Order: sequence, then C-alpha cells, then structure tokens
Amino acid sequence: MPGSDHIALTDVDPSPAGSAVPPDARLRVLVLGVPVDAIGWTDVVQTVAGWAARGESRAVLLCNAHGVVTAGREEGMARAIERADLALPDGAPVAWLMSRRLERVQPRIGGPDLMLALCAHAERAAIAIYLYGGTDDTLQALQARLCRQYPALRIAGMRSPPYRPLNPDEADADVERLNRSGAGIVFVALGCPKQERWIDAQRGRVHAVMVGVGAAFDFHAGLIRRAPPWMREFGLEWLHRLASEPRRLWRRYLITNTAFICGAMRELWSRRGSQVNASRPR
Repeated sequence: MPGSDHIALTDVDPSPAGSAVPPDARLRVLVLGVPVDAIGWTDVVQTVAGWAARGESRAVLLCNAHGVVTAGREEGMARAIERADLALPDGAPVAWLMSRRLERVQPRIGGPDLMLALCAHAERAAIAIYLYGGTDDTLQALQARLCRQYPALRIAGMRSPPYRPLNPDEADADVERLNRSGAGIVFVALGCPKQERWIDAQRGRVHAVMVGVGAAFDFHAGLIRRAPPWMREFGLEWLHRLASEPRRLWRRYLITNTAFICGAMRELWSRRGSQVNASRPR
C-alpha cells in the first residue's frame, strides 16, 4: 500500500455544501496502512443515491477494526478496500484514529445505520433495493421490518446464497438475477471478509451500488439485539456483541481488537516522535 499518510490529498471539500463528493475529490486516510474515506453522512447518502439512480456499478465497503486488521493480513481483502468506490469508517476505533490524524471529527458510518439511512432515501427517491445474504428466515423477518418502517420502499428481490463458494454458473445466475431485478442498491451481508471479496468480484458486473453491511440484516430482523446508543457512542458495541455471542466472537475480538490497538498505538507514537523531532531547533 502507499506509504504516504493520505491518498487524493485535499483538506478542503471543493463541492458545494450538501452535495455529493466526487470520487477524485475525496480524502482518504491510511488507518494501519488501509485507506479509509474521510466523509460525512450527507455526502455518503447523496453519493450512493446518485450512483444508484444512474445504475452505476459501485462498491461501498465498511471498515471496522476487524476489517482493517484482516486487510493487513489478506491480500484479497486489502485489494477490495483499495479498489472500493467508498471505504467507510464503520468501527468507532477507526473513526477515532482518523479524527486524531485529521485533527477534526470523523463520524462513524455504521453499517446498520447506513442501511436504514439509504432505505429512507431510496423510499423517497423511488430507488429499488435488493437484499443479498443471510438465511431465508432472516430475510423474511428483515423484509417484514423494512416494509413496516418504509411502506413505499420497493424491495426488488432477496437471495440467501449457500455458505459454500458458488460455482461459476451459480455466480453468473446471481448476477443475472440482481441485474434483472432493477435494484439500484444491493445490500450485501455475507460476513467479513467474504462480502468484501464478493463485492469486489462483482464490480462492473452488477449494475447497482453494492453496500456491504455485515451484521445489519440480523440486527434489523430482530435476531440479534444491538448495543444501546450509549455503548455505541463510547465505542463499546463490540463488547455488547461479545457478550451476546461469546462462543462465536471471542477469538475474533481478542485477536483483531488487540492487534488493532497495538497497531494504532505504534502508529500514533511514531507520528508523535516525528513531530517532536521535526520541532527541535537545530
């Protein structure tokens, strides 16, 4: 990955207030070597909505501590994030580290919250959505919840793919099904890093904006209880999830969160040392 602190350097947003940020005007910040977009909620929603309205094939990925650490270890994950049209700071630790680097507040763009924000906009703009991932039961419960909350939202289709890798014919059939549906936004919930690799592989094939939302399907379907707002505000949503699913998640959070904290401390200390050295009089 590039060794500079920022990619596509621009500290001043050249676009009018409230308008979507063009890809070449975005500021990307390296978080443990992984490029993540510094962007606010309004620009995220309007940018995705614009792409969806034009039927553009785009990749939107969410980067939390687990995703950043995984990208540092897996080339496929790293490549998917680098090539994404938007790589957003999902985890609170990622947003905090970016805020420290930027010296301004970078909001956390959480997957579950982004999904609902895009559904609300899609309902108003008559943009159809597609749900890809999860189990059949999850999708049914999720569809019912979304229909109650957004009565005019058009859900163009749903698909629960098998957990095993798809063969080429199955993969092509899924792409054809997605394109035939007319959806402008495809929410993808396959788990990390599978969903990131899937989205990257379908760039240019699926004529819609693909948004990886992780556990959002389970949250909104009511299968997993989400952390209360105060825990999310203080970056403790991971602790709530660990308490809810200890057997499945203990290894992930123990290893990746520890690795992220150690990497962040090294990065911050290195930058502090550079600043101290630079400020010494000769």
